[in-house]
Amino acid sequence: MDEVLRTNDAVLLSFVQSLLNGEGIAHMVLDGNMSVLEGSLGVIPRRVLVADDKAAWARVILTRNGLGDELRPSRV
Repeated sequence: MDEVLRTNDAVLLSFVQSLLNGEGIAHMVLDGNMSVLEGSLGVIPRRVLVADDKAAWARVILTRNGLGDELRPSRV
């Protein structure tokens, strides 16, 4: 799995998920339930992970939609 994005912004996270779903790119959002422990302050960023073989395409889709500056460095 490759982490493509990390954010505290719930709206951005929703947009990213919508873009990935629209392209049929399976993904996982980690740390989404940490808000229960942190008191819903949004302090702990949520991480978006995709399969290694889909990471490059996910990065292209997110970049084409203006999110290139939000991407995590590629592991490759």
